[in-house]
Amino acid sequence: MPSIAALGAALVAATSVVSAQSVSGKPEGYGSKATGGAAGKTVTPTSTEELENYLTSSDPLTVVLSQTFDFRKTEGTASETGCAPYGTDSGCQIAINKDDWCSNYQADAPSADVNYDKAALNPIQVKSDKTIIGDGQNGVLLGKGLRLAGGVDNVIIQNIAISELNPQYVWGGDAITLDGSSNVWVDHVTTSLVGRQHIVTGNAGNDGVTISNHFVNGTTSWSANCNSYHYWGVYLTGEKDTITFKNNYIYHTGGRSPKLGGGATVHMPNNYWDDIEGHAFEGEDAYALIEGSVFENVKTPVTDNTAALYAPTSDDSACQSALGRACKGNTFSSSGKLDGTDSSVLSQIGENAVEADDASNISGIPGTAGNTL
Repeated sequence: MPSIAALGAALVAATSVVSAQSVSGKPEGYGSKATGGAAGKTVTPTSTEELENYLTSSDPLTVVLSQTFDFRKTEGTASETGCAPYGTDSGCQIAINKDDWCSNYQADAPSADVNYDKAALNPIQVKSDKTIIGDGQNGVLLGKGLRLAGGVDNVIIQNIAISELNPQYVWGGDAITLDGSSNVWVDHVTTSLVGRQHIVTGNAGNDGVTISNHFVNGTTSWSANCNSYHYWGVYLTGEKDTITFKNNYIYHTGGRSPKLGGGATVHMPNNYWDDIEGHAFEGEDAYALIEGSVFENVKTPVTDNTAALYAPTSDDSACQSALGRACKGNTFSSSGKLDGTDSSVLSQIGENAVEADDASNISGIPGTAGNTL
């Protein structure tokens, strides 16, 4: 029979494991009300089927990912005719004819054979009151993304990686989709090798979202520009979205990083754009405050934009009355210009603004963003 001391040691060890797998930190900004599955039990799935069952359950749950969940080939493959709107060179993405996209919008593009994995086009439909958390760097999803839609509320996604969603194909799959959700915190997530968007919101609005410490890794062998820079980065266009986007690392993308629209209001302090071959910002009908951020080797920080942007290049006391503090200036190294002087953004964000650090103090973000906890 085990001694009392041994049982006590085992209990301490078990407790430390639970502690190590609990949520790190607290959300700030628009997503600050998210508590995820804290009211329910903690579970650790061991198969793709079990993981999907937990995440689609109506129960509050903390779901710990302690392994790689590989969904590739779990739902079969499809061989169809798509199109090649960006060229047929080996480095070009070709497109799946999803919802007749090739037929309706790329009628002049040459046809192309596509052979894709079906699972990536069928994301897990995460339900309300969930925490999805990786155990160290072990929590990985391959071949399937996450979707929060249709009124889903109160979800935390932290310290996981999502990759391998048909990266050679446009419409091959999105990593994280928010479409009519509320009180969501996405934190310390790495996304890479996706067919379409790393993060997408819309068309329905998303009320109360914080995206923080995210690593958008745009390195790929296939892109819409045929140059290894993934074009489809971050797409924030849900109807009147309210989003805090802080401490994120956007690397090696070619466009839409982000695209803004839908009347979204986005506060974007202390983000790091690095090695952007095309453009970072584009959009219309949106409000964005970009402050305390670094643009390093960003060829075109903004293009094709009619959205309201406020992006100071030095500390700006004009923000004081609306935010209760000065805005922090952005810095640019080997980059183009980002002109944003629309002060209507300040009153739009107002008391929902979070604190921002000086751009000179965020050099560590490339090493801390993503599933590094």
